[in-house]
Amino acid sequence: MVDLLGPTDIRTLAESLGTAPTKKWGQNFVVDAGTVRRIARIAGVGDGDHVVEVGPGLGSLTLALLETGAAVTAVEIDPILARALPATAASRASAASGRLSVIQADALTVTDLPQPPTALVANLPYNVSVPVILHFLETFPSLERVLVMVQAEVGARLAAPPGSRTYGIPSAKAAWYSSVRHAGDVGRAVFWPVPRVDSVLVLMERRAQPDTTATREEVFAVVDAAFAQRRKGLRGALSGIAGSGAAAETALRSTGIEPLTRGEQLDIVAFARIAEALASREPDASDTVGS
Repeated sequence: MVDLLGPTDIRTLAESLGTAPTKKWGQNFVVDAGTVRRIARIAGVGDGDHVVEVGPGLGSLTLALLETGAAVTAVEIDPILARALPATAASRASAASGRLSVIQADALTVTDLPQPPTALVANLPYNVSVPVILHFLETFPSLERVLVMVQAEVGARLAAPPGSRTYGIPSAKAAWYSSVRHAGDVGRAVFWPVPRVDSVLVLMERRAQPDTTATREEVFAVVDAAFAQRRKGLRGALSGIAGSGAAAETALRSTGIEPLTRGEQLDIVAFARIAEALASREPDASDTVGS
């Protein structure tokens, strides 16, 4: 039986450690047991899964993930919280605590885990959520699904389809790896401290990457350039990485895309086609395709 943390437990535990949520690491701890159980349920994890959790904090979600039967590797940047988490698991989920590993590190530097992860489930710090998601999807091909709690604005960008007002770099890059959808809303009152923004759950399910000879770096360079100046047509936006506006236009026309099309109108497959066309053209001295 796992004894999940409630509001009083969270504050008592923080006080015993001489700590509190800090802006430095974007900490907002979940204090509602129903919310963490809901997250674990939507993530669909259980026996046989290896879940990586980024930013476990005091362990609210960690305990709910252990309750499912999954093995959990928690990556925590805060050394005080990282040291305390195993003891919390041992006291509140003694039978399950052997399935917990804790790594004290910046999640953006993690390139190795005790075993290949099948899922990433996390309440992510708002300021690094997109870089962390993309880093783990690229670094760990074994990840089958990602369920993250993020700022509502970030969630909307991740799940936005081409042509929508919020579609941009996070949307296109996330689509390189996975299908993405909104999986629920989260009220502000479940956090300590209460944030000034709304939160949502975003579910990402791994799928085959676009069939292209272009590399991920080449495709992402096109995505970055296309959205660097959203109001520009692609001929102008891509001129820097193509070498000239004329070269960008030639590449675009070869893929059947009109030069004045804007990046927000294209899906990741179209960006891959453009990157492939740019990579395969005859180079000249002015060419520079970024990464």
